[in-house]
Amino acid sequence: MTLFLRAGLLLTGLWLHPLILWPTPAHAQTDTAPGAAQGEPRTAARARAQRPPVPPRFEIELDAPDSVRETLLRHMELQRFRRLRQLDINELNRLLLQAPDNLRDLLGTLGHFSPVIQVDPLQAPPADAPNAAADDDDDEADALPPLGTVRMRVDPGPQTRIGSVQVIFQGDIATLPQAQAQREAIQAAAVHRADQPFTQSEWDSIKNQALRQLTGQRFPGGRIGNSLADIDAANQRANLYIELESGPLQRIGGIEVVGSERYDPGISERLARLSGLTPGAEYDLERLQAAQQRMAASGYFDAVFVYVEPTEQAAMLPVKVQLREARRQKLVLGVGASTDSGARLSVEHLHNRVPGIGWRARSELRLDQKDQTARTDWRSPVDDKGWQWLTEAQLSRLDDSLTRTSSQRLRWGQGQDGETLDRSVYLQYDRARVVQYLPQLLPEAAESSITANYAWSRRRFDDLVSPRRGHGLAVELGAGTTLGTDRQPFARTQARWLGLWPLDRAEAAPGSAAPSNLGRLALRLEGGAVIARDNAPVPETQLFLTGGDNSVRGYGLRDIGVPSANGGVRAGRYKAVVSVEWQRPVWAENGQRSPWENVLFVDGGAVADRAGDLRPKWGVGTGLRYNSPVGPLQIDLAYGLETRELRLHLNVGFSF
Repeated sequence: MTLFLRAGLLLTGLWLHPLILWPTPAHAQTDTAPGAAQGEPRTAARARAQRPPVPPRFEIELDAPDSVRETLLRHMELQRFRRLRQLDINELNRLLLQAPDNLRDLLGTLGHFSPVIQVDPLQAPPADAPNAAADDDDDEADALPPLGTVRMRVDPGPQTRIGSVQVIFQGDIATLPQAQAQREAIQAAAVHRADQPFTQSEWDSIKNQALRQLTGQRFPGGRIGNSLADIDAANQRANLYIELESGPLQRIGGIEVVGSERYDPGISERLARLSGLTPGAEYDLERLQAAQQRMAASGYFDAVFVYVEPTEQAAMLPVKVQLREARRQKLVLGVGASTDSGARLSVEHLHNRVPGIGWRARSELRLDQKDQTARTDWRSPVDDKGWQWLTEAQLSRLDDSLTRTSSQRLRWGQGQDGETLDRSVYLQYDRARVVQYLPQLLPEAAESSITANYAWSRRRFDDLVSPRRGHGLAVELGAGTTLGTDRQPFARTQARWLGLWPLDRAEAAPGSAAPSNLGRLALRLEGGAVIARDNAPVPETQLFLTGGDNSVRGYGLRDIGVPSANGGVRAGRYKAVVSVEWQRPVWAENGQRSPWENVLFVDGGAVADRAGDLRPKWGVGTGLRYNSPVGPLQIDLAYGLETRELRLHLNVGFSF
């Protein structure tokens, strides 16, 4: 994979924002220091501002278990008065009388309702304890002597646990048949918290989760009508009650677009409707988020905000779409490095609205030590069903250690990109010429073909950026004929599948707050086949090679193929790849999940001209993952059992 740096140049203009310096009005200029009293001289105010902080007037010694000690020391009321200049011993003794009640309240937030608290009388300071000299400008006292030491002992007693969680529904959610699954999901998530330690933060989390589940579907104006934690201190049980008031069921209304100037507002409206925001549909927060993400990914907009304003007076909620449009053209220069292909240079140009046809065009030139590629991809705006016309042209030259492959590709068809499902139907022309650097053993020829293809993929992951569970499947089917003097039919198919399984029950349960200790398993399977006569001149680019960062680690890019007579490898008609990876989180010192993960993996891959000749080459290794906002950053060290060599592999982001 690639470490890549990019710099963007916008071609539609450069705006300069001058820095304007406003003069300060004469009447605002005074000789009084900030924060000083009216009429106070600047020197006196400066002296007061520079006064050293008051040392603690008394010390606190707390004997308590570690599970509660830090919270008590941080939040007890006594801490507020330790550096109070005017504090005297009488006031401190009054505060000590209130200290047990304050500690008892704090322990209650941690689930301890039967504590034993002892506050000893104030211990006088030692006779030789130094006094803290007062500031020369302090007229209130000549000295601030320490008042002594406060000693407290706390036995928090047993911690109360959650006995039951009862959710009561009021409003339309209580009676509507279509809300039954929503009611059951809210109740199931609440019941799942039973037998957990009761704390104020846990109680707040339960209420917030129930409210999010209520307002996430059908009832955006829902609220918590009442809540009660009934504490049974004798049995250390807390019985919880939540009353949810849903209000009326609300539906999606019309779509109002704000900020559309360069591009047709119909584009954003169609993308919103394709995400499920059709007039009359029940309100669903996930659909709003999906529409926002889909618009942002379209490339037409730099920023998108999709929202509704809930109100009980309107059953139909208009969807408001606020946009900040991207510029029509953009030029991106990039430099980087890859563990497979070495140094890289790229130039990419994007035009979001080609004059005359209104299509979106992306053109790219990429140069590295092994691959040189020029490519252009043109796409029409999506129609009401999400389909768009597409056309693509590509020129490529691939240099391996023993061969050079020059190829051309043309593609024309239609595609549909959805939230979880992508489809495309297209015609494709391929032409490839392979040149050997060593003395030629086979006659050199340019092979070409034309095929009709169908591609389909479905993703069912919990997160498309850094998934922890789910699966995805992609299938490609093609049929066509070779061109030239020897025309023969052939068929081509390819499939890949990825599955993620949490190994910890807490991780596998949706909505659980408990992190996983065991991580997850990732299983990846790939296969491909070209079905044709043995002498059919199928272009090299329609055949298969494997190996590298995203296939079989421990081997270089396209190092696994059919052995050739010159000692290298060539593409074959059958491919099989398998990978098993254990992804385990690395824990932080505070017991929380860190963004780092450790992985152990085994990869295997094979390429052959006959299915029976597939013999996998294996790679094993370990690595680290960093879950960044743009996806996992991966670094792997793999050992190829066939080559008996170590290889470093880098990758950025999750893609399927």
